Amino acid sequence: MTIGTRINEAKYNVFRWRYELSIPKKLTLALGVAILTGLLAQLRFYLPWSPVPLTGQTFGALFAGIALGTWWGGISMALYAGLGAAGVPWFQGWQGGFAYLAGPTGGYIIGFIFAALFLGYLTDKFVRARSFFAMFGLMLFANFILIYGPGLLQLNLWLTNVKGEPTAFSQLLTMGAVPFIAGDITKAVFAALIARGVTPKKAYAKEQDGDKWAKWRLP
Repeated sequence: MTIGTRINEAKYNVFRWRYELSIPKKLTLALGVAILTGLLAQLRFYLPWSPVPLTGQTFGALFAGIALGTWWGGISMALYAGLGAAGVPWFQGWQGGFAYLAGPTGGYIIGFIFAALFLGYLTDKFVRARSFFAMFGLMLFANFILIYGPGLLQLNLWLTNVKGEPTAFSQLLTMGAVPFIAGDITKAVFAALIARGVTPKKAYAKEQDGDKWAKWRLP
């Protein structure tokens, strides 16, 4: 057996194992990824013109969907948001509490749940989604639509209702989106490379296209 064959077999066994785990064990894994996201949140860089810092959390949300699959990626991010709102100090700056989740960056954290659910579903249901280019495109959609959407919405509500500073859409983008685009694309590239490297390229569960991969394989 060649090294490549052994690696592919190991990837297949790992993903099939996590797919077949009992609910308590899946919940434990989900909590582990939530903790990882909390640690990544401490990698932060503040911008003088924005209340939204640049953090590593986005990578955690993208990774959650790939690592945990359907439902459980989203559950891990729901644990991150819910336990953080309950007081666990793992939001950026080792903060916690509902007030933080209701603040200017809370919408992005809610978006993590949607992004992880989206990527987890596609990872488990479609072998084709596990190629680099497919996963990179899906991650860009998850990041710029599913995370930025609720993030910008809550930021706008916070600026208007809490700060009393109604903001034009262009200003909102300058504060909550544009400065982070390059970094988020970079994180998506690394996450897609990891996904391409660790996910098996054959069906391990009930993939809808498990018998078609060889006919339209992508890098």
